Formats: sequence, C-alpha cells, structure tokens
Amino acid sequence: MSKLYFRHGAMNSGKSTGLLQAAFNYEERGQRVLLAKPGVDTKGENSIVSRLGVSREVDFIIPPGADARALFAAQARGDDPDALLEHVDMAPVACLLVDEAQFLDPAQVDDLFRIAVLDGVPVLAYGLRTDFRTRAFPGAARLLEIAHSLEELKTICRCGRKAMFNTRRVGGDIVFDGEQVAIEGAEVWYESLCGTCYLEESGGQLGS
Repeated sequence: MSKLYFRHGAMNSGKSTGLLQAAFNYEERGQRVLLAKPGVDTKGENSIVSRLGVSREVDFIIPPGADARALFAAQARGDDPDALLEHVDMAPVACLLVDEAQFLDPAQVDDLFRIAVLDGVPVLAYGLRTDFRTRAFPGAARLLEIAHSLEELKTICRCGRKAMFNTRRVGGDIVFDGEQVAIEGAEVWYESLCGTCYLEESGGQLGS
C-alpha cells in the first residue's frame, strides 16, 4: 500500500530542497512525479523556491477549499482545461510531492491520504508543524494525526542547539502576535530557535 509521508521541520531545515531532490531522484530513474503547493503560499508564485536558490514550477496549485484529489486526478490524466481535453496518453504518476503542506485545509490533507491509499500513489508532504506562536497549523495538525510516516528534518538555532520553533520578525523586530499566516518577504522573515532562545525572546511565554 502506498503511504502518506509528512516531513516536517523548522524554517531553514531544508524542506523545499529535500522535496526538489526527491523529485530529481524519481525522474532520474525515468519515473513521473507531480509537484503541488497550496494557493496560500504566494512565495515564488507558481514555483517551489529553495533557500539554496533552486526552484521549479509546480504542476498544480491547491486553492483553499478545493478538492485536492480531483486536482491531482486531472493532472495525472493530463487534462488540459484550456483545450477541454479529457485524456491524453501519459505515464502513471509515481509520486505526488506537496510543499508548504501546513497551509492545506484539513479536508485537503484527507484528500492526500485518499490519493495514497485509494489511488496507490505515494504522497510526500513537506511543511512546518507550528507557527510563530507555537500553535499547530490546521493542515500540519491533520498530517500529524493521519500520516503513515512522520520524519523530522532538523536544523540548528543561532546558539547551536536543535531549533524547534519559528519566530516572526517584522521590520527587524520579533513579534508574537498577528495573523497565523504571513508569507516571508521583504518586511517579514522568520528565524528558527531552540526552546531556550525562544523563551528568552518571548519573556518566558509560549505563544499568545
């Protein structure tokens, strides 16, 4: 039986890089893969962008509330909505890779599970567990509940310890309140910290 995998880690743990490497490994062996990401993730527009500078355009975007399994099935068949084609002869999909999976709706994570179990296609989902307030993203919480396999991708804090949490900086200042989702850009960026450094920055508080 194919499985749903959740590979999670703090910021800068190499999640997108690992996804792109996995895609390369499949394709090097002549196997077809599909890449997807949530529509909420506007960084890189329609591409997955690694911090190492490697990028690749996704095969499809998963908008909020959309049926992820139906979107996958259309891409797997090779449907062209512009040309109204229903089917073209294409190789079967060996793996679906999803970046920033924490931004998916819980129902869309259930769709990923169905793709793995009912459609027989392994799904590798990469993402964060928690936000800058140490609260679980809804998509990540569902992945932790139902994924067949959980793998932590590790990175280090500025002090050298293992980083666990993500802090949000706005204009250079660490903040502990605000909307759960704020995509990294010119004004907003994130730093991965260990538990000790996080508590030092937050005044001993975990979240808000």
